[in-house]
This record gives sequence, structure tokens and C-alpha cells, in this order.
Amino acid sequence: MFELIRANQRKSIWLMAILASVLLALGYAIGFLVAPDEPGIQSFFVIIAVGVWLVMLLTSLAGGERILLASAQAREVQKKDAPQLYNIVEEMCIASGLSTVPKVYIIDSPSPNAFAVGLKPQRAAVAVTTGLMGKLNRDELQAVMAHEIAHIQNRDTLFMTLAGVTVGAIIIIGDIFLRSMIYGGGRRRGGGGNQGAALMVIAVVMAILAPILANILYFACSRRREYLADACAAQYTRYPEGLASALEKISGQVTRQTAQAASRTLAPMYIVNPMAARGRRAGLFSTHPATEDRVRVLRSMSGQASLAAYEKAYQALHGKQSVLPPSVRAASVDQAVREQHRESDDGTGRSQWRQAQDLLHQVDRYAVIACVCGMKLKLPPGYEESKVGCPKCGHVHVLPPEMMAGLAAAQMAQRKGKKR
Repeated sequence: MFELIRANQRKSIWLMAILASVLLALGYAIGFLVAPDEPGIQSFFVIIAVGVWLVMLLTSLAGGERILLASAQAREVQKKDAPQLYNIVEEMCIASGLSTVPKVYIIDSPSPNAFAVGLKPQRAAVAVTTGLMGKLNRDELQAVMAHEIAHIQNRDTLFMTLAGVTVGAIIIIGDIFLRSMIYGGGRRRGGGGNQGAALMVIAVVMAILAPILANILYFACSRRREYLADACAAQYTRYPEGLASALEKISGQVTRQTAQAASRTLAPMYIVNPMAARGRRAGLFSTHPATEDRVRVLRSMSGQASLAAYEKAYQALHGKQSVLPPSVRAASVDQAVREQHRESDDGTGRSQWRQAQDLLHQVDRYAVIACVCGMKLKLPPGYEESKVGCPKCGHVHVLPPEMMAGLAAAQMAQRKGKKR
């Protein structure tokens, strides 16, 4: 596994170097268009390009995880609130060799999905939706968590943050320049004759194509990392069918409304991109491989749950293409697929939905009153009445002062959280 991380890091460095070169070339091209005969101004625009990148990078390094989690309206949960979910995350940390258990967050959304963030394992977090907890059985939930843990262990979350910031800087700089060209009438300084005109055309083409090329590189690398995380998840869980089934359920539950509601910033980070979950083929600008293809690879692993078995299945479906480095395949240890967990037979799934909603209410600090008839009354923060009647048996419950104070305090905490 350490060889896999090193190979992943080497590829990340190369790709970051290419993206950085595109960024510098774009800055130089803009400087040349503005002042083709003044190298000092061209260098100045290169410095501006680097400055924009540094500002965006420092913002991400300072609190990128918190910003992303806040934009998803994710709430942190503790082990006492979600013992089964925490148990699954801890199991996958042990299986992957991850030394630090990431923080766990929950998102109030009926659409099943999950993502991971973190510039390093010590700052990492995984976020799951209530829909994921309500619709997936234990094996499927474990497989999804294994996939996200693999992203953290393989340092994908670090790379995708750095690469995303670099691509974002390229797009912003290119967009600002092209807009200034349009609204400024394309005016420039200097001459240069036919050679200068040819260089001007090259510079304009560079300004247009740089963001496109950067995006293609970024998304192509992203798709490859999804395959790699799938392979690792199959190895960690020793049950490839769990992830295959989970991917089918997640992609099958994405509706037009949930896709439209998804954030364009967060969508590429989810295990299944909600904006392209139903696509059968992955294009140049797809952040994820086609879900159907991922499922076919997982179900072609022939009773084995190793990285080498995943590579063999991948090559059987994609010809000579490879998704794993040769050194990693050579070090892979064969292991048989385990049996399905008994508790994964979830029946109708009603109990899972109830547990997911109970967890959400617990995180939001709802007050719970157990009625004599067996009904549980859940009072939201800010509930001001001193009494509440049971809708099932009609029994009237008088709220103790400490419960009223707790509901008021919970409402104050929610208001402070929204202001932040």
C-alpha cells in the first residue's frame, strides 16, 4: 500500500508541474498580448498569475475543509451519536492502515451520496447523507466508507484540492483576460510585423485553450483516481459486490431535482457525481468514470478481492489499459471474497431510515419525550410551549424547566452556526 501511495504521489507531482506550467504560460501569453515588446510587463503578468494562485491556495490551506463542509450544510456527529457509522469508519481505517480516524459528518439530504475532504489525514473528514444511511445496508455503507477512506489514504483529497485550485486560477485568469479583450476592443501596444501577428494569434489561442486543457487533465486524473479508490475499497472490505450494489443504488436514486440542487463545487467530490450519475459513458469533461463501467469491473473480479484482481478485471474490460502501477500489482496479495454480513439483509429499510432521522435530530439537539403508549415525541430547538400532547394516545406531557432551557440553548447555537 505504501508503494501505491508513493506511485500516486509521483503522478500527482508530474500533473501539478504540468498544470503549473500551463498557468505560467497563460500569464506570459496575456503579458505578450498586452505588451509584446516589453519583457518586464510580460513578467509582471506571470507574477500576477502566480499571485492569484497563491491567494486561492492559501485560502484552501487555511480552511478549505471547513468551507466545503459548511457549503454542504454538513453537521459533525460524535461516536455516541452514530456508533455503527463510526464503527464502520474505524474498521476501514484499520484495514487501510490510516493512522487517524477522520471526523464524521452528516448531511440532511434524501439523495444517497458521500464525499471525503482533507489536505492530510490528520485534518480529514468524511460526510454522508441521511439518504445514504437510510437506503444502504451495512455492507454497502462499509464499501462507500472504504472508497472515501481510500481517497484520504492515497492522498487524493490533497491532490484534488491543489489541482482544483490551480485549474480554478487558470480559468479565472483566462476568463478575465478574454472579457477584457472583448470589452476593450482587443487593443494592444507594440508592433512586430508578420512574426508579431503570428505570435499574437498563438497567444490568443493559448488564452482560450489553457482552461480547456487544464480541465481535461484534471478530470482525466480524477476518473483514474475513482477507479483506484474502487480497487482499494474492494481490497479493504473483501467484498466487491458491496460497492457495486452501493454504486447502483446511489446512481439510481439521483433525480433531476437532486442533480439541480447539487453544488457544482461539491459534485465532483461525491462518490457518484449527482450531475452525471446516469451517464453511460464518460467524456473528456466527466469527473467520474461511468457508473455502469465501475460496477462491471467490480463484478468481474472472479472471487478475489485484491488490487491485482481488480487490475485483471479492468484490463479484461478495457483491453491493454492499466489502472494500477506494475510495482503495486506485483506486491498485491490475493485474498478471497468474504461472505455477506447477516445484518446487511435490511428488509424494507424502514428501520435504517428511522435511525438516520433519529441521528439527524440528535445532532440538531431535538428533545425526546417517551410517551406511555410507546410513541416518541421529538421537539425541535426553540419549542416554546410548556406542554405537548401525544398525537397517538392524547396524553399531555408537561415539559420540565431544564428541557425548555435546553431547547432555547439549542436554538441559540443554531443561530450562531448560521451566522458563521
